[in-house]
Amino acid sequence: IDMAVAVCDNAKTQRYSPCNAMETLLVNREIAGSFLPKIGAIYFRKGVELRCDPASKAILENFGPVKDATEADWSEEYNAPVLSVKIVASLEEAIDHINTYGSHHTDAIITNNLEHSERFLREVDSSSVMVNTSTRFADGFEYGLGAEIGISTDKIHARGPVGLEGLTSQKYVVFGHGELRK
Repeated sequence: IDMAVAVCDNAKTQRYSPCNAMETLLVNREIAGSFLPKIGAIYFRKGVELRCDPASKAILENFGPVKDATEADWSEEYNAPVLSVKIVASLEEAIDHINTYGSHHTDAIITNNLEHSERFLREVDSSSVMVNTSTRFADGFEYGLGAEIGISTDKIHARGPVGLEGLTSQKYVVFGHGELRK
């Protein structure tokens, strides 16, 4: 729980405007009652507006003001101190939510379950997938590619004659132990 709190704080509040800042927080219902009050207190203190599904609202509204999430919130890239929050019943529900509403840019899971982390890495359709670290590490410079001049979540960048190399896309996989971007 403590690592998840630190990573989720960093992923959202280290900088609000980059494309690798967290925009939706999905929380397993088994830990929601212990996790959400801790991370919610941090977000409320830092002025992050929380847009919640009914289950997360029932927990978080006891600690600060929250808004009801709309369908549009699940796919919104806020680039601001705004975060949508949803409680999910299972890893499968989380993966389905991400693949349905996500930007396919960067997604992360915080877990101590190896089977869950492996399934997440395999099944989440994003250009960067991470385990136990902040999404803020998804960056060309951080990946050793030099200064980032752009990012694409497309799977094909072909123009003109295309060979096998031009039909290949990459998926970056990052493993961590609670690392935070400074």
